[in-house]
Amino acid sequence: MASDSAESNMDREMILADFQACTGIDNIAEAITLLELNNWDLVAAINGVIPQENGILQSKYSSEASQATVFGPPSRSEAADAAAGGAVPPPSSSSSSSSPPSSSALAYCPVNTSSRHIVERQPRMLNFKVEYRQRCVELVLEEGSTVGEIKQILESELGVPVSKMQLKGWKSGDVSDSTVLKSLHLPKNNSLYVLTPDIAPTASTSKNSALQESLNQNFLLIISHREAQRDYSLNFPGSRTIQEVKRNISDLTNIPVRHQQWEGWPASASDDSMTLALSGISYPCHHLSVCRRSSPANMQEPTEESADVHMISDSEGDDFEDASEFGVDDTEMFGMGSSTCRKSPMMPENSENEADALLHFTAEFSSRYGETHPMFFIGSLEAASQEAFYGKARDRKLLAIYLHNDDSVLSNVFCSQMMCADSIVSYLSQNFITWAWDVTKEANKARLLTMCTRHFGSVVTQTIRTYNTDQFPLLLIVMGKRTSNEVLNVIQGNTTVDELMMRLMAAMEIFTAQQQEDIKDEDEREARETVKREQDEAYRLSLEADRKKREAQEREEAEQVRLEQMRKEQEEEKEAIRLSLEQALPPEPDEESGEQISKLRIRTPSGEFLERRFLSSCKLQVLFDFVASKGYPFEEFKLLTTFPRRNITQLEPGSTLMEAKLFPQETLFLEAKE
Repeated sequence: MASDSAESNMDREMILADFQACTGIDNIAEAITLLELNNWDLVAAINGVIPQENGILQSKYSSEASQATVFGPPSRSEAADAAAGGAVPPPSSSSSSSSPPSSSALAYCPVNTSSRHIVERQPRMLNFKVEYRQRCVELVLEEGSTVGEIKQILESELGVPVSKMQLKGWKSGDVSDSTVLKSLHLPKNNSLYVLTPDIAPTASTSKNSALQESLNQNFLLIISHREAQRDYSLNFPGSRTIQEVKRNISDLTNIPVRHQQWEGWPASASDDSMTLALSGISYPCHHLSVCRRSSPANMQEPTEESADVHMISDSEGDDFEDASEFGVDDTEMFGMGSSTCRKSPMMPENSENEADALLHFTAEFSSRYGETHPMFFIGSLEAASQEAFYGKARDRKLLAIYLHNDDSVLSNVFCSQMMCADSIVSYLSQNFITWAWDVTKEANKARLLTMCTRHFGSVVTQTIRTYNTDQFPLLLIVMGKRTSNEVLNVIQGNTTVDELMMRLMAAMEIFTAQQQEDIKDEDEREARETVKREQDEAYRLSLEADRKKREAQEREEAEQVRLEQMRKEQEEEKEAIRLSLEQALPPEPDEESGEQISKLRIRTPSGEFLERRFLSSCKLQVLFDFVASKGYPFEEFKLLTTFPRRNITQLEPGSTLMEAKLFPQETLFLEAKE
C-alpha cells in the first residue's frame, strides 16, 4: 500500500509539472485546483484551460501513455500506435508544408520525462467585473491587453472620458495605462471599480456617491479563529475583495483559502470577488469566525434565508494547498522543488565583498516581493553595528538582523506578508538599522556564524545553530550595551503581523529604557566635560592675561630704563657743554682794573639771581655763554630786560654790551621759550 501511494504521488507530481508546462500557469495552487476538478486527467484539464479549434485532444493520459513526440493533431493510426506504445514518426517536410497550421499558435507541451504532445494554445482570457456608481460592466479580455484598452471599452460603455477615469482595485496598487495585464499575474476573475473625482454626482446619483464613499471607508473585521481560540482585529478598505481578506487570513492562520470554513458573512456576500463595500457587512465593525473544514463532505451550500451564511471558500485563485494531499514536497509547493520554478539565489555564494552581496540581496528581494520592504543596510555587519550602537545616545537604534533561507517553506509568506507590511516597514525604518543575510548556502551560513562570533560572541552563534531550516527565516533584535551587544529577541518565521509588531515594540520598550539611562549618563558626562572645558579655558585666559600684563610691565620698565638712560645722557651732555662753556668764559674783570665794566644782575626762573661783571666791550655771546654755563642754554631760554622790555637773545650775538645798552649795570631775567 505504501508503494502504491508513493507511485500515485509521483504520478501526480509528473502530471502537475506537465500541466504547468503545457498551460503556462505558474501558480501551483491554481494548477492543482484545475487538475483536481478534472480528477487529475491531464488532457481533460488542458482542454478545459486551452479550448481547441480543431476539437479536444483524443488521447487519454495514463501511467502507460505513449513515449512518442507528436507534432500537430495525430491521425487515427498514429493515435492507435501511440496507445499501443509505439513511436509515431514525425511528419515529413512536404506534408507539413502542404497542410498549414491553424490560426492558433502551436504550444510545446512535455508529458512525463520523455513523452510530448503539441496542443493548440490560445491566449488566456481574463474576466473583469467593473463597478461604477449604480452600474456594473463585465468584460472579457486577453491577458495580452493593456489597462488603457480596458479604459477605452469602459469609456464607450459608461460614457466617462478616459482622462477623467481612475481604475482602482488592482492588487499591485495603481498601474499605468500602458501596463500589460499579463505582467500583473492576475487570476481569471477580477473585480475593479471606477472613480471619477472630477465629475460631480447629480441628484440622481446620490446612491452612487454613497457607494463611492463606502469604497473609501475602512471596515474593521473582528475575525475569530475558533481552533486557535484567538481573535484578529483587521482594518480593510471597502475596495478590498472578500477573496483578498481570505488570503490574508490564510497567511495569519496557515489555513489555505479553499480549506477555510466561515461563519458571519451576510447572504449578499455570495461571490468572493465582491468588494467589502458591496458585500453587505456591518460598518464600521463586523464579526466573523473561521476554522479549517475537516473534509469536503462537510461543505454546505449557503442559504439565502439565513442572515449569516456558513461559507466554504472557493478554490479559484487560492494560495497553496496542503502539499501532503498531492504527494508534493513543501519546498516544491513554494517554488523551490522544481527546476522550472526555482528562483535565482537571494545572495551569491562566496561573495568577496559584503556590500556587493547585500546589494544583490536587496535587488532580488525587491524583484520577488516588491519595492515596499525595509531599507536594508548596505555594508558589513561591523559597519551596521557601528551605525546602530556607537553614535550619540539619542541617535542610537536597535539592530534587526534578518536571516533568510530559501529552503524554508515559511520564507515566502514571512517576506511578502510580514517584512513587506506597511506597518512593519515603517516601524523598522524609524527605530531599527536592518541588516540582512542569506543562509541558504552553507558557505554563506558559515560566514555569518564567523561574523556573529566576532561581534556578538559564541552564545549568539550557538543560538543560530540550534534553529533548523523549517524555523527560518529569523529576525534577531540586537541592542548595543556598554560592555557587549545583547540579543533581545529571536523572532521565527511562523509568526503573524500582530505578534511581530508586538515583539518589536517590546524590544523597543527595553531599548528606550536603556537609551534614556545612556542619554542621562551622556548628558551628565558632557556637562562635566563642559565645566572642565570652561575651567580650562578660564585658566588659559587667566594665564594669557597674566602673560600680557607681565609683558606690558616689562615693556614699561624697559621704556623707563631707556628714557632714564636718555635723560642721563642728555644731562651728561648738557653738563659737558656747560663745563666747556664755563671754561671758555673770559675771566671776570676786577672793579679796579680801570676799564669800563658792566655789572649785570640776572634773575632765574626759580627766583635766584646771578651776578657778574663784564667788560663793556664784551660780546653778547659771552653773556649768553655765561647764562648757559649756569644751566640755562640759549636754545631753551630767552634773556629779557625789565624796562623797557626787550629780548636780548634776539640781538646779534656779535654786538657788545655797550651797543646793547647794558652799561654800566642792568638787571635781566630769564624766561623759558615756548
